[in-house]
Amino acid sequence: MLTLEEIRQQLANRPPLLVEGPDRHAAVALVLRQDAAVLQMLIIRRAEHECDPWSGDLAFPGGKVDPGDADARAAAERETAEEIGLDLTLAEFLGQLDDLPGAFLPVRVSCFVYFLPCPAHFRLNHEVADYQWLPLDRFHEQERHRKMAFPFRGRTTSQPVVDLIDAAPVLWGITHRLVTQFFERIEKPMPTP
Repeated sequence: MLTLEEIRQQLANRPPLLVEGPDRHAAVALVLRQDAAVLQMLIIRRAEHECDPWSGDLAFPGGKVDPGDADARAAAERETAEEIGLDLTLAEFLGQLDDLPGAFLPVRVSCFVYFLPCPAHFRLNHEVADYQWLPLDRFHEQERHRKMAFPFRGRTTSQPVVDLIDAAPVLWGITHRLVTQFFERIEKPMPTP
């Protein structure tokens, strides 16, 4: 079983690798909490929007880094407050993952990891349909991992996915890559499909 102290130590062991360009930059927050003795990760489900390429997907709260943001971390905190009403200044900042470039779209994503020491009450905006706290152990259940075909711009690509929530979309894409990186950084890699 993972402990918060192990996560703190592993994230502090090395600085993140930062990616330059493309100009489109997004920042997200990977938020953890402890419920009894169980560490959990916050996952949101994006609202359905016709023009959103990630409509209805599972994700972390976050969004575009704006020119008025002091840095990418400030953008992740601002976007999290806007999307779910969570003030991350009340959380413990644990570290930053390596930046990831988009696999299909010209974007780079920065991910910041937080621990929420007290209960939170969320206020979802129009961009978020739902949220769930998922135990970290669920991400390591082999039967939840598989590959799935996705159509994109006239072709089909096979991507690793995790079935985390019954009757909900699977975790895939850049959020899957961030979750994979998180578990690799804390030396608890997820199973592969």
